[in-house]
Amino acid sequence: MIDPADPHQLDSLLRRHRITLQHRLGQNFLVDHELRDAIAEAAGVEPEDEVLEVGAGAGTLTIALAARCRRVVAVELDPSLMPALHDVVAGHENVEVVQADILRFDVSRSFPDGGELVAGNIPYNLTGELIRKLLDQPPRPRRLSLVVQKEVAERWTATTGASLATVAVQVFAVSRTVMTIPASAFTPVPKVDSALVILDVREKPAVQVDDLNRFFRFVEAVFQFRRKQLGGTVARIAGTSGSEVNARLSELGIDPARRPQTLTLGEWERVYGAFNLRFGR
Repeated sequence: MIDPADPHQLDSLLRRHRITLQHRLGQNFLVDHELRDAIAEAAGVEPEDEVLEVGAGAGTLTIALAARCRRVVAVELDPSLMPALHDVVAGHENVEVVQADILRFDVSRSFPDGGELVAGNIPYNLTGELIRKLLDQPPRPRRLSLVVQKEVAERWTATTGASLATVAVQVFAVSRTVMTIPASAFTPVPKVDSALVILDVREKPAVQVDDLNRFFRFVEAVFQFRRKQLGGTVARIAGTSGSEVNARLSELGIDPARRPQTLTLGEWERVYGAFNLRFGR
């Protein structure tokens, strides 16, 4: 059996299928047995679980997950990796390989009841969209176990809404960083370290708002002006006077001079509640 966590076996596999890794797709493959197994173990996979793997690559994590659960749906974007991935998972009858863009993949068809676990090594440019894709609408997964850039992990686990993705994570999940993964554990070696983040999905969203999609559009609109003071930005997107917005924010206990990335989730909820009726009219 082929184990792509072995750098020599991975190199032989890629050369045999004439595969060149593409930087634009964030193709940095883990080549450390111990870390690979630690990542699979940290996902908390049980024998009866079903797993959606995002970005299966050459199957390094796929085979470790397959050994721990009932079923793995391994989704990979790059069609050139399919022959190598099929070679690696040969003999693992509980693995379904799918060549697809995860952002367009119909998760509900593969997991109609939700409750699946999600695992994967996620490129930097995919993190925000992926979180919304997986968590915006039910049925939702039970847990996400994702290797991301360390900087992204720090934002996701921040106490304030440092970005739209951070707010989305906080609304739908409780996040924690499990371990840091050095850049040297991957090939090609990326420029930054990574981290494994576990997102335990909440039974219900952490904000009580009239419309979650509208809430996220409001947050996204405010983040368009993340370097500006909150009062001026909200006045602009709500189409009202700065003095009125500043007064209302002060009533809410929020300094109008603050920047959007300093708001806690509770403060985002209060700001949205105060101004959403004027937003997007």
